[in-house]
Amino acid sequence: MLTRIGGLLRKAESTDNEHEAEAFLSAAQRLATKSAIDLAVARAHIAGRERRQAPVQRVVPIGAPGKRGLRTYVQLFVAIAAANDVRCDVARTSTQVYAHGFGSDIDACEALYASLLVQMVRASDQYIKSGAYRSATVEKVVVEQRLGRRIERRVQAPVAGVTARLNFQMAFAARVGRRLAEVKAEVEAEVLPDAADGPGVALALRDKELELVDFYTRTSQARGTWRGPQTSTGHSAAARAAGDRAGRAARIGASPELPAAHGQLSSSATDE
Repeated sequence: MLTRIGGLLRKAESTDNEHEAEAFLSAAQRLATKSAIDLAVARAHIAGRERRQAPVQRVVPIGAPGKRGLRTYVQLFVAIAAANDVRCDVARTSTQVYAHGFGSDIDACEALYASLLVQMVRASDQYIKSGAYRSATVEKVVVEQRLGRRIERRVQAPVAGVTARLNFQMAFAARVGRRLAEVKAEVEAEVLPDAADGPGVALALRDKELELVDFYTRTSQARGTWRGPQTSTGHSAAARAAGDRAGRAARIGASPELPAAHGQLSSSATDE
C-alpha cells in the first residue's frame, strides 16, 4: 500500500497538468485515509525505493594471521558469494576478503557465512572428536636418497587430525556452494519466465551485472587468481565424504537473496 500511495504522489508531483495532479493527489489521499498511512511516510518510502544503489567494496574479516584453516573459511565465503552476485578478492594471508557487490547482496553473504561457518566448525569438531578419521589412511610420497640418487616411494600413512579437519571443511564448503548455486538457478528459472515483464526483468539483471563487472574492474587491485585451499598434508577420502554429508545437512535458512538474483557472475577470488 505504501508503494501504491507513493506512486500516486510521484505522479502528482511530476505532471504539469493541474487536473491530473489533483486527481492523483486525491486518489493518494483516499488510499492513505483508508489505510491510515501518512502521506509523508508514503512519499519517503517511494523515494527510498527509487534511490539508485551503487556497487561497493567491503572488507570482510576472516581470521587472525596464523590461525589454522583460514583458507577453508575463505572457500566457504567465496562459495556463498558466488550465489549472491558478489565478486571476491582474497588477501594473501587469507585473513580477509575484499567483497565487491551491492550492499544488500554483501549483507546476505555475511549473514549466511556467519551461520554456516559455525555449522562447519562444529561439524568438523564432532568428526575429529569421534575418532572416525583414525581408521583411514592417506597416500604420501616419501623421498629418499640412495647412492646419490633421489628415489620417491608412495606409502600409506595414518591420517593426521589436521589433514582430516581440512579435508572435511573443504568438502563442506564445496557442497554448500553447489547447493546455493542450484537454488539460485532454480529461482532464476522460475522468476524470469513467469515475470509479467520478463524481458524487462532480464534486462535489469543484465544491466546490474554489467555495472558490477565494471565496478570490479575499476576497483580491484588483485594481481593473481585465488585457486582455493590446497592442502599439502594429503588427501583423505573418508574425511571429504563426511564433510560432504555435513554440507548436505547444513541449514541454509531462507537462503541468500536468491529471489533478487542478479545474474550469474564468475566470482574470481584472488591474491592468495
